Amino acid sequence: MRTFVSAVALIIGVLLTAVAVPAIWVDRNVVQEDGFVALSGPLGQDADFQQRLAAAAVGTIDTGAVPDALADVVRPVVEAAAGSLTGLPGYPAAWEETLRKSHRLSFPDPASPPAYAETSTSLTLDVAPLVALATEELARTTGLPLEAPEQTLINVGQPEHRQWIERVSAYAPLGYSLAIGAGIALALALVAARRRWTVVFSAGVGALLLAALWTYGSQLARDAVVATASGNEVADMFKDAFAAAASGSFQSWTAAAAVAGGVLLAAGLVIGIASRGRRAVSR
Repeated sequence: MRTFVSAVALIIGVLLTAVAVPAIWVDRNVVQEDGFVALSGPLGQDADFQQRLAAAAVGTIDTGAVPDALADVVRPVVEAAAGSLTGLPGYPAAWEETLRKSHRLSFPDPASPPAYAETSTSLTLDVAPLVALATEELARTTGLPLEAPEQTLINVGQPEHRQWIERVSAYAPLGYSLAIGAGIALALALVAARRRWTVVFSAGVGALLLAALWTYGSQLARDAVVATASGNEVADMFKDAFAAAASGSFQSWTAAAAVAGGVLLAAGLVIGIASRGRRAVSR
């Protein structure tokens, strides 16, 4: 009976872990704003993405207030602003604020203002901080009274992805409870086992299998995200780069699981050999 209870508890622990770890990663790196900014922040350092994003941001600046006589003068200044935007001292802060505003649109807090409470796509980039930075620089350079909009949205994904975001927001935080349950189940398996080394060994095997499963699953998820197209070049560049960054970040977790599995596997073997040696000596 003890062996049966131990086996069932071990299986439950492994299954709970299989769901808990990806859920915790998603909550920490996607659902939580600080994690999303930390994961997405390096994307703003990519030279090609920087240039395209800057061009898209500057291209939305409303120059309707510019007199026709000055249009030919202002046009090259606007074009030059796209190339110099990423070199401005305020660019890092504007990029971070862009990520934070975008996250609030995609993962709105129930207490957020209505402007942040609704969006039609899975992820919406609000590049208004970048547009404001470019507008400020243009106004300083030309002396014209230019005003930046409060929102400048670039949609990423498709409208049906809204349901995915809602489900992720609802279920990802449950990963912590599942992890606690997995820990309790594995502890029960260890306590109930007649030969505890078998539980340690089996847990190591389970961790290695989960690491392989998570690696394969993350690759499938990345390929699925990359395969979708939003119809906007900048949005697709962000989407593809974010998917690659997310996959790389999760791979560090799967690598840690593989290392832990190897350690448990070796520990189980050592404990098993030692226990057999003690039994042989006692006889």
